[in-house]
Amino acid sequence: MHTVNIHEAKTHLSRLVEEAAKGEPFIIAKAGRPLVKVTALDAPTAGQLRRVGFMVGEIDVPDDFDLMGRTEIEQLFGGDA
Repeated sequence: MHTVNIHEAKTHLSRLVEEAAKGEPFIIAKAGRPLVKVTALDAPTAGQLRRVGFMVGEIDVPDDFDLMGRTEIEQLFGGDA
């Protein structure tokens, strides 16, 4: 892993970020003191399976879902049920 000073990081940020994204992290230093480490995120790529909606069609929500347990909830909170 290599270290670059802030000026060099600003000057070559695009190239450095591309390298980090490919698995070559680097450290940004100020006056020779390491400040931050830049590394690729462990995020899913565009082609990976998305979890949103992964159970579509496998769960049925009853029409009265918002009324389920209504009596018990009202009793717990002092309502007249």
